Amino acid sequence: MAASAGKAFLTLMEPHRLMFLALGCIMGLVLGIIPGIGGLTGTAMLLPFTFNMDPYSAFALLLGLGATTATGDPIPAVLFGVPGGAASAATVLDGFPMAKKGEAGRALSAAYMSSLMGGVFGAVLMGISIPILRPVMLFIGSPELLAFSVLGISMVAVLSGNAPLRGITAGCLGVMIAMIGTDPQTGTLRWTFDSLYLWDGLPLTPLLLGVFALPELCDLLIGRVAIASDTGMANIYKGQWQGVKDCFSHWWLIMRCSWIGGGIGSIPGISASVVDWLAYGHALKTEKGASATFGKGDVRGVIASESSNNAKEGGALVPTVAFGVPGSATMAILLGAFLIHGLVPGPDMLTKNLSITYAMVWSVALANILGAGLCYAFSPQFAKLATLRYTLILPAVLGIIYIGAFEATRQWGDLFTLLFFGLVGWIMKQFKWPRPPLILGVVLGDTIERYLFISIERYGLSWMLRPIVVLLFALAILGLIRPLLQDIRSQGGLGRMLTSFQRPTFHPSQLFTMFMIALIGAAVVASLQWDFSAKIVPLVVGTVALCAAVLSLFNEMCRKPAAAAAEGPAEHAEHEVGEKIHMDLVSDTAHLPVREIVMRGGLFFGYLIGFMAVMATI
Repeated sequence: MAASAGKAFLTLMEPHRLMFLALGCIMGLVLGIIPGIGGLTGTAMLLPFTFNMDPYSAFALLLGLGATTATGDPIPAVLFGVPGGAASAATVLDGFPMAKKGEAGRALSAAYMSSLMGGVFGAVLMGISIPILRPVMLFIGSPELLAFSVLGISMVAVLSGNAPLRGITAGCLGVMIAMIGTDPQTGTLRWTFDSLYLWDGLPLTPLLLGVFALPELCDLLIGRVAIASDTGMANIYKGQWQGVKDCFSHWWLIMRCSWIGGGIGSIPGISASVVDWLAYGHALKTEKGASATFGKGDVRGVIASESSNNAKEGGALVPTVAFGVPGSATMAILLGAFLIHGLVPGPDMLTKNLSITYAMVWSVALANILGAGLCYAFSPQFAKLATLRYTLILPAVLGIIYIGAFEATRQWGDLFTLLFFGLVGWIMKQFKWPRPPLILGVVLGDTIERYLFISIERYGLSWMLRPIVVLLFALAILGLIRPLLQDIRSQGGLGRMLTSFQRPTFHPSQLFTMFMIALIGAAVVASLQWDFSAKIVPLVVGTVALCAAVLSLFNEMCRKPAAAAAEGPAEHAEHEVGEKIHMDLVSDTAHLPVREIVMRGGLFFGYLIGFMAVMATI
């Protein structure tokens, strides 16, 4: 094994193969900077060019691109609050606030170094785990995949800060959004509204860019200031070095999150888009003082997200090489390269083709080192982009977002999806509803329903007693009820919590909660007409969402927080909608009059709607 690893390294070190690796790295970084494009598109574009290459050169090119796309994703996430890809959405929560405070250099260098350490860890994990995990992976079936998905969706409570009911409502709504389209069991059209575009469901990319990207650009227009001031850039090189030191100071966090990224990435069928949220939630629960600082510019949030994000690439190679089962969409395209070069995934890759397998390991490790080095060298220049006037940033970033959203299915519906969820995301941000649970629900909703029906058809109900399933379900239940237990403890016990209720009071933020109740209720009523198999999961999820939304409204109207017990009505209302009620980016426009915010926000979305209308008539 050591001889094969050494042979693979020497083969990969030949100049022409290093050139292909470097070319792949550069292309991956460029694609990572452009929101919505991602490594999937780049890998598909490069695959035909590998026909006449040897396997070492071909995989160096393809894996160089795939491994470094995630390294480039933090650049737009930190500088503009725009996720470079679905897997870097969690980076926005702390990276963008750091940029606003003039710490863009520190955030970017921390992202690059943690990406490097996570990526190398993922490659090492792949190298040592393929022979070990091969027999273990055979015990993981659809019930275990379902349990992993349920565990992932239980993170909505963690990602909701001190508003778990709002988080559960948003997460369940995300699951319902994921079920829009044709039901795979019965062919029933669910919530399609006679639109052909919705038959295949809503694509993730325009939805993600809408929920996270457009609201930040809208707030940039409303505030009419640069993202960061020039004074904050005075010590940019010092901040850059501080980001590196942060990573070494929190090396144990990087190791844990890399384990999460590599482990989840090695499980086929679990979307890579959820890895960074799981790692972020883990850091939020385990790091000292994280609940008070995460979401406000804590470098540990950036480190947790990015280390897991890059580690998942090495993890995704494990089932691809060992079983021929792609660990991600990009790995599915990589299987095409196996066929092109006459390689068969499976036992042969661990015996007679072991040197090629280790060449893949070295390619991932070296690509992460090269990609992080390039990004680190140019991060001072990247960081200065945050000081540009908003009139320069808005049109450039808007154009890139539209291109990224249109790449999903290349239909007009992608742009309408972007615009609609951009408005929804902006309203959620203004009323302090957590947006991460919504995305988590969209990512995992289809997975949960698919593996639920497969498990029932293959195993009946006996799968619920499998040891791994029982363990994961127990962890999921614990994750959901933990915020309630913490709430009871913070109120001084159940008795004192029950006495903290008062006469109902009204606040404008409750209007959005009422809208959510009406929307979910209408969706549940519409689902009653479907076939049983098509409606059972939407009905259950919708009922949970409806109950959580009603309880949330009651809590907002009748509950008086302990911190506001000694304050008057005005201060109490502020606590009800204050910073402590959600885990998300905080709007910088709170100092402006409400009328001004509404007018400028309406101008922004009115312009986008007008642009769409004009383009549709051309």
